[in-house]
Amino acid sequence: MDSLSGIEYFVQAAETRSFSAAGRNLGVSSSAIGKSVARLETRLGVRLLHRSTRSITLTSEGTLFLERCRRILGEVEAAERELSEIHQEPKGKLRVSFPLVGRLVMPVLTSFMHRYPLIELDVDFSDRMVDVIEEGFDAVIRTGEPADSRLMSRSLGHYSLVLVASPEYLSQQGQPQTPADLVDHACLQHKFPSTGKYEAWPLRPIVNETTPTLNTAMVCNTSEALIDVARAGLGIACLPDFMVREGIDKGELVTVLNNYIEHQGTFRILWPTSKHLAPKLRVFIDFMVEELFKDLDAAHYFTPFKEQS
Repeated sequence: MDSLSGIEYFVQAAETRSFSAAGRNLGVSSSAIGKSVARLETRLGVRLLHRSTRSITLTSEGTLFLERCRRILGEVEAAERELSEIHQEPKGKLRVSFPLVGRLVMPVLTSFMHRYPLIELDVDFSDRMVDVIEEGFDAVIRTGEPADSRLMSRSLGHYSLVLVASPEYLSQQGQPQTPADLVDHACLQHKFPSTGKYEAWPLRPIVNETTPTLNTAMVCNTSEALIDVARAGLGIACLPDFMVREGIDKGELVTVLNNYIEHQGTFRILWPTSKHLAPKLRVFIDFMVEELFKDLDAAHYFTPFKEQS
């Protein structure tokens, strides 16, 4: 600890350019500062400060050593803060952004709020690519691989796109047997709000067959609405498996062309790079990792449709 106090005395002296000012800041005498710096120089075998009757200045070695010492003291301060926060309940405002998947995240968010009542959530739902740092978000959840080197990330879980329709629609229009059959069906398509482009249906290429041109019955910039339209028997929609779980469980939707779909996506939580996470952010990240996909089992989503006799 003597070495640490010596470093603190040196940093104060170097930054204030005065033993007297450093002593006042630290509550010790100027001579104590001077003697501590002298002992540090003796131990290191270099001169860190040039002294004169009016001021002190850094040597080239002192300039280099000062930067190292600032980092050391910063780490010590952060460690002390982290330890003091361990026994405190996380609190404060947390600004987070989610894609438009309320059916997936709302049960988890409400559970988080019950668990951590002192954390105030400021939630943004949007499918656009937000700038986490420039827009001041503490964390965002998005699909795909992170491309910003300023961000840390953790995987939350995987999902797949599936094609679904209501049993009534398939009874009336027939079930497609191959992707080529989609040209005779009403297709409900999702359009990305940020680009205006349609989301591609992940149909596996078939030898000697061209990719079918979808007969679009509706285009919408939110997947949530497409679920209701598909349930109403108005067409086939391409949707994430977790969004159609409830409809499949209730018999309102069934999947089609399962053997011709090739897709897996990943949800990730991203946050600005930092050596020391605030407790409110740390518990939020851990909670999302543990809870978001905990109850989802994609295996039972793929319910084949049987023609009614």
